[in-house]
Amino acid sequence: MAKEQRVVFIIFGGSGDLAHRKLYPALFKLYLKGYLHHHFAVIGTARRPWSHEYFRQTVMESIGEDIGDQEKISSFAQHFYYQSHDVNDAAHYLALKKLAAKLSQQYQSHGNQIFYMAIAPRFFGVVAQHLHAENLLTTTGYNRIIIEKPFGRDVQSATTLNAGIAAAFSEKQIYRVDHYLGKEVVQSLPLLRFTNPLLEAVWNHHYISNIQITLAETLGVGERAGYYETAGALRDMIQNHALQILGLLAMEKPAEFSSQAIHQQKEQLFAQLPQYSPSQIEQNFVRGQYDTDKKGDQLAYRQADNVANDSSIETFVAGKILINNSRWQGVPFYVRSGKRLRQKSTRIDIVFKNNHSKIFTPSQLQTSTVQPVILSICVEPVQGLSLTLNGTNPGRGLKPFAHKLKFQQSLEEMNNSQEAYEKLLIDIIQGDQTNFTTWNEQKLTWGFIDRIREYWDHTRPQFPNYLSSTFGPQQSAALLAQDHHKWVWGSED
Repeated sequence: MAKEQRVVFIIFGGSGDLAHRKLYPALFKLYLKGYLHHHFAVIGTARRPWSHEYFRQTVMESIGEDIGDQEKISSFAQHFYYQSHDVNDAAHYLALKKLAAKLSQQYQSHGNQIFYMAIAPRFFGVVAQHLHAENLLTTTGYNRIIIEKPFGRDVQSATTLNAGIAAAFSEKQIYRVDHYLGKEVVQSLPLLRFTNPLLEAVWNHHYISNIQITLAETLGVGERAGYYETAGALRDMIQNHALQILGLLAMEKPAEFSSQAIHQQKEQLFAQLPQYSPSQIEQNFVRGQYDTDKKGDQLAYRQADNVANDSSIETFVAGKILINNSRWQGVPFYVRSGKRLRQKSTRIDIVFKNNHSKIFTPSQLQTSTVQPVILSICVEPVQGLSLTLNGTNPGRGLKPFAHKLKFQQSLEEMNNSQEAYEKLLIDIIQGDQTNFTTWNEQKLTWGFIDRIREYWDHTRPQFPNYLSSTFGPQQSAALLAQDHHKWVWGSED
């Protein structure tokens, strides 16, 4: 049974898309499961002059009839309150403080407060400093602040942003959301690595040939084109999602499974990211921008609203990352993310070295080709694992045959699993920072990304260079081919 939590949520940007699409449905699921029940309240703030009643109606509409019956939805919505708010106006924070104190007493929340920044990042520091200056932080309970990405756009802007927040909140109070860390399969990576002796023993350069991380999307930029022109796939997907997954795959074994120990190992790993020179960036990273498809039915990136007709912003990135330590010496980590690709897939492929030639000759095997052993970890749209092993089919001789051992969650299991924001909100309420990022992690990953971004900003790519509904530019396959590797998932051949 879930233990009921006492807390007042204050959501800045309570009328926005993130709140209605992700936060309110996730909070309602926590309500259904008993994590939230009698002793919680939610204050939504935004500039719009809404009433409590109108706000509650929008919350009910965001939940939808498929999640629960109307009586429960209505009961849940009665815990929601609205405050029209200007983030730059000190007087509005005083009014917010008064409402929060009233609700804390009414719902007996023991002074526990969670401030959710579902607003543009440029306001994070402003809000944090006003919360401190106008004394909205309680002394009788906990105070936690939640920050959504993008957390800056380079080391300099991230440092400025962090300084504004850190002036009001300690690192233990700051929760930086990377929603990929809320995905069930991603959270299970330490369990997979460190509870299976079969894998832990071979998780190093002696046995692993290369590791591939793929974050592929079929959609284009859509209404986010204006944002994408300032970000691109490198900042939007690689700096956070891809590198956080890499961190969990490559970090050393922590002394214990705790937030502090996990982050310590990830920070040490990110400190070992290579400092590529311009020539090394040219050799190890490729970028792409999607064109229309073969039939001309889909818009090219440059045809989207708010995109320059000669834009050099990338919608695809593939890169090779070498970790210079004793475990991973010489093992390339390939990361890849792109929009308008042929299929949607988030997956990890661990390719093991092929050492059969030391024992078997081609004549003994009746073939010159033995498939590599591959462990594939599927995050979405399906969740599961597959392990490809070499064996043989019944018959005479040792003719190799690749056997796939496969586990895939059923549709019922996937429907019953917790969505990323639901899992992350539970962690925040319970004070567990394991599945969030630290400032040191942000600083180190931005330092790696900035070198690539700076080089790309001073070189002109030949865009567009891949058709929609393909697997990206040809240079992506060539990146692996130069090491005599190939992508496990997604190739034109």
